[in-house]
Amino acid sequence: MGQLNHKDYVKERISAADEGTPEALYDLGLIYSIGQGVEQDNVEAHKYFNLAAIRGMKSAQIDRAEVAEYMSVAEIAMAQKMAREWLSTH
Repeated sequence: MGQLNHKDYVKERISAADEGTPEALYDLGLIYSIGQGVEQDNVEAHKYFNLAAIRGMKSAQIDRAEVAEYMSVAEIAMAQKMAREWLSTH
């Protein structure tokens, strides 16, 4: 998959996530946790895993915990704040 395709995939997942699709939220967590098509960002990954977990995805709970192992307390707090803000606007 070329770089353009990665960007298109990320855009499609963001669009689906904006509609509250749990799988899209989870996919974004994966994308940000490994940096595929985006810059790797544990805070964003945690945020999206958290949102997917809230929507019932058990695998997101596990992956959120794994990402959190590499984050500071401040980074986790920021990810949680970002998730709350996302929920308030979606």
